[in-house]
Amino acid sequence: MDERERAGEISPPVCETALADLSKRFKSEFERTRRVMSFSEYLELCQAAPQLQTRNSVNYLIDSIDHFGVERVARPWGECKRFKVFDAPFDNGRDRLIGQEDAQGDFYRVLTNFARERRVRGLILLHGPNGSAKSTFLSCLARGLEQYSRVESGALYSFRWIFPKLKAGKKRFGFSTGDGEAAPPGSYAHLDDEEVDVRLGNDLFDHPLLLLPEEQRAALFGGGVELGGGDRALPSEYVLRGDLSPRNRQIFDALLTAYDGDLARVLAHVQVERFFISTRYRRGAVTVEPQLQVDAGVRQVTADKSLDNLPASLHNTVLYEPFGDLVDANRGIIEYNDLLKRPIEAFKYLLATCEKGTVALPNCILFLDLVFVGSSNEKHLRAFKKHPDFASFKGRIELVRLPYLRSFTVEAEIYRDQLRDARLDKHVAPHSERVAAMWAVMTRLFRPDASAYPESVREVVANLSARDKALLFGEGRKPSGTGQEGRGATRQLIRNLYQESEGEEDYEGCVGASPREIKTILFNSVQDESYRCLSPAGILAELKELIKDPSVYEFLALNSDEGYFEPERFIDDVRVYYLGLVDEELREAMGLVGESQYLDLFKRYVTHVSHSLKRERMFNPATGAYEDPDHKFMAEMEEVFGASKSDQSDNSFRRRLIGAIGAFRVENPDADVDYQEIFPKLFDALRRSYFERQKETVERSLDQLLTYLQDNKGGLSDADRTRAEGCYEILRDRYGYCRSCAEEALRLLQSHRRAPARSA
Repeated sequence: MDERERAGEISPPVCETALADLSKRFKSEFERTRRVMSFSEYLELCQAAPQLQTRNSVNYLIDSIDHFGVERVARPWGECKRFKVFDAPFDNGRDRLIGQEDAQGDFYRVLTNFARERRVRGLILLHGPNGSAKSTFLSCLARGLEQYSRVESGALYSFRWIFPKLKAGKKRFGFSTGDGEAAPPGSYAHLDDEEVDVRLGNDLFDHPLLLLPEEQRAALFGGGVELGGGDRALPSEYVLRGDLSPRNRQIFDALLTAYDGDLARVLAHVQVERFFISTRYRRGAVTVEPQLQVDAGVRQVTADKSLDNLPASLHNTVLYEPFGDLVDANRGIIEYNDLLKRPIEAFKYLLATCEKGTVALPNCILFLDLVFVGSSNEKHLRAFKKHPDFASFKGRIELVRLPYLRSFTVEAEIYRDQLRDARLDKHVAPHSERVAAMWAVMTRLFRPDASAYPESVREVVANLSARDKALLFGEGRKPSGTGQEGRGATRQLIRNLYQESEGEEDYEGCVGASPREIKTILFNSVQDESYRCLSPAGILAELKELIKDPSVYEFLALNSDEGYFEPERFIDDVRVYYLGLVDEELREAMGLVGESQYLDLFKRYVTHVSHSLKRERMFNPATGAYEDPDHKFMAEMEEVFGASKSDQSDNSFRRRLIGAIGAFRVENPDADVDYQEIFPKLFDALRRSYFERQKETVERSLDQLLTYLQDNKGGLSDADRTRAEGCYEILRDRYGYCRSCAEEALRLLQSHRRAPARSA
């Protein structure tokens, strides 16, 4: 056994076999995806799939979005369409866009409007406050384009020029006009490397169909593609009326002259090749940072020594090639990051470029096929609107707004992803992300204009606090005072509140804490050694530090508006909300009562009320007999619910309850009745009543659990220890607490409960 075998290395024959197999698979994949074709072969592909091969960059972007599909997502203000490309399925969800379904729909509508006109006629400008995910939005689109360009339906093609070598005793293929020359082959596209002198790439990724004269393109594809039902898909303006890049046009014209107008011989030099969009290599997807450099230019390329082997007909032609961001992005998408940070003079060329699809350079005009997208924060956009030249731009700019999120349950997903990707060395306590998200969202909310609402809910809207509004948008929790309206009425109220400032310049979500600032809060909390876990308590402590200097963050300097824009107060509101969650989890872990028990009790009450109003007897399964409804039970329940004596005496409370259930059934004929959604306040009353009766039991169990978590072995009896251990195991397994964060949360809860007694 030699040294390599003793070292456990793979023997050469096995390695060579594996390499050969790999090479064979690559070659098979290369041929299957049709990476290289002659022009005639490509023309056959076009005739087989004209809709795919005659689309422009807008249609291609739409198809890439459609490729990943859509889904319907439920939000408290209604159901939304979400495009799955923004979930980044191609990267296992890495750097996905969370929320922003309205912006997704607006962006898609702009694209489809461009597609109907068969050309790009403007720049799409994403605008919103700093940190509202504009870059993430565009990153998902670009990465989706990359992935789509690798599937069969997303195949993109360009071409290069092939010039073969001289054969022994023969003239260069295709360039002699003398007698006796052998007939050229149909195409040089498939020649081996040793038979080729020069390959000239395609700097602008020109579409192969641009090699055909415009009238021939119109004859072949101008009639469009039959889609069924009388509809037809027409080719893009770029394919029908575009032109080659300057260098390709010079080469084409020189060859056509050398071949006395024989187009077939010119096209014999064309090798059609598939190309793939790449953000890394700036191919079809380019991001332009704020800068003053020109986005496109031309340079002479005839100094390249490899071009000495070009045919004589091209020796006296001065070739130029375009370069720059617009060139690299052609056939795809270009993003102008923070576009309005540039001086307006630096991007005035976009006026004509977006509208006409061309850009004028010193000695030529480039025909482009591009989706132009920019981003801007609100401050720069407002300044731009006041500029004298804004009138020239506004007809060529489509605005898509990306505000801060206003649902803390959705925003919590942002921080959950960030903490997961950060691979922290600290345990993340339950509700940490939700606490941070709720405070951030509350800083963004505006006081609603109660006068704009019907009289029936005007008082409710007027008394709506920032916490109420956050719970409304985040959990769909009905505000107190809305009565027993059904799901539709509540959702309409939420929708109206959500859309109230939609058309205004100062819209809800344009100010407040940015996710970037909250991310800093989270990571600062991780480094705080006084907390053993990343926990809500540590996050709330960091928030207290953040609000101390209003000069650092603009939203801290906003004037209070009767409970809105009060970040310090919001910290206390979020603490109370968090401790409410801990309280519920603790009681369920203690086995005192669960949501199913509340529901069973409420269903029993509804059954008795229904039979009582109908004056019917009801079957008692325990006795096997029919009995009258239990009026004492109903009265006890109604006392818990806070029904007035008059409402109880004339049965109006019961009739309203049965009416609300009936309305729900009418609105949702196929759904089970959701009593907790219809009557959230009644369920809250049930919980409060039960908790009050169990207060002493809860306090005693809480003390025992804290003793157990401190490992105070002598402080508990065996029975108490067993109960405490079972309670902790539920907190750990069902809710995700470790011993440290469980003890921290329970101590906060205990302190909160005892604070009023101490102050009294």
